[in-house]
Amino acid sequence: MTAILQDKETNPFESMMSRFDIAAEKLKLDPGLYQILRSPDREITVSIPIMMDNGQLKVFTGYRVQHNIARGPCKGGIRFAPNVSLDEVRALAAWMTWKCAVVNIPFGGAKGGIICDPAHMSMGEKEKLTRRYTAMLIDVLGPERDVPAPDMNTNEQVMAWVMDTYSMHQRHTVTGVVTGKPIELGGSQGRHDATGRGVMICCDQAIKRIGMKREETRVAVQGFGNVGSIGARLLFEAGYRIVGLSDINGGILNDHGIDVHAAIKHYQETRTLESLPGTTPCTNEALLEAQCDILVPAATENQITSQNADKLHCKIICEGANGPTTAAADDILESKRILVIPDILANAGGVTVSYFEWVQDRQGYFWTEAVVNSELERIMVDSFNAVAAYADKHRVNMRIASYMLAIDRVAYTTKLRGIYA
Repeated sequence: MTAILQDKETNPFESMMSRFDIAAEKLKLDPGLYQILRSPDREITVSIPIMMDNGQLKVFTGYRVQHNIARGPCKGGIRFAPNVSLDEVRALAAWMTWKCAVVNIPFGGAKGGIICDPAHMSMGEKEKLTRRYTAMLIDVLGPERDVPAPDMNTNEQVMAWVMDTYSMHQRHTVTGVVTGKPIELGGSQGRHDATGRGVMICCDQAIKRIGMKREETRVAVQGFGNVGSIGARLLFEAGYRIVGLSDINGGILNDHGIDVHAAIKHYQETRTLESLPGTTPCTNEALLEAQCDILVPAATENQITSQNADKLHCKIICEGANGPTTAAADDILESKRILVIPDILANAGGVTVSYFEWVQDRQGYFWTEAVVNSELERIMVDSFNAVAAYADKHRVNMRIASYMLAIDRVAYTTKLRGIYA
């Protein structure tokens, strides 16, 4: 494959739009609505001047893309990374629109990002960056407008800074402006485990669909961050056999099963999965091709491509990460009869519990973790079944079915509201 074709395949916006186009065609979407839904409502680029610890002034570039507000305020994370691009943020904002619609919660999609290398920044520099970015977007954020959340290289502390900055400008405390906050500042019980728990719930529904049981199901998980490690732990505790795990440096395999609790302890002590007793080391590429029943890509985008899709040996892919599979790989996976639970469904547990947090903040009454987990399971099971029914009715795979369901819901709301002119 030429470099130009590879670049196009791994462009997240191109991947998202190719799936959108297929779903829109199958829905026979009105051309005018097609133009509305494919175009972001607003794209904002800001220059963020920061006085660094060494006394030098440095200017960072930040983005916020608000894709759609037809169903409610925008919702989406803020990421800090050196490779953040407008194309990436634009794609992730659209994904959030479809993700919220798939699980039928009243949000539209947004995403934000700042081009920076947080690994080489002090806490003070990151706080200045966060606060200035928030202040520059103050007119477009808010519980009724746009509600950020943590994403790559951001966390509860960053959300606390966003909330405090926004609140200082409003002259009163506004906990509902962000989600993923510390519990003490209006965060929700169950939020930390939510995305991984959603992955486990989707795996449960998928094995029911193909007639398997937990105890006879082998799972390989790529990625050992929040989603991968928690998803692996919950799957392990539910009785699945975890045969492969990996982090950014590489992976480990054991067909007889890996004790995930021991793996987490080992990782916390050594910051690597390598040398866990009783396991065989492997590369991340080899982990994707491991003999398993469920593969959970929970690392980053573009892990399964046209170059390696035909080498996979799983029956189910449950996409814990956003965009781990390129559009060019979809046909190959379908020809291999691999059931793909797409990202906009599989990892929607996080945004679902973010919605719960927003609701709790706005009503000033907070739920127990048991209530949060119960409500999450209800929504994820209902959403999986709705997508599966759509797939069966329209004779499409689960990915296209989820896009069709999401687009149908957003298009219906848009038509119902009408076009203000």
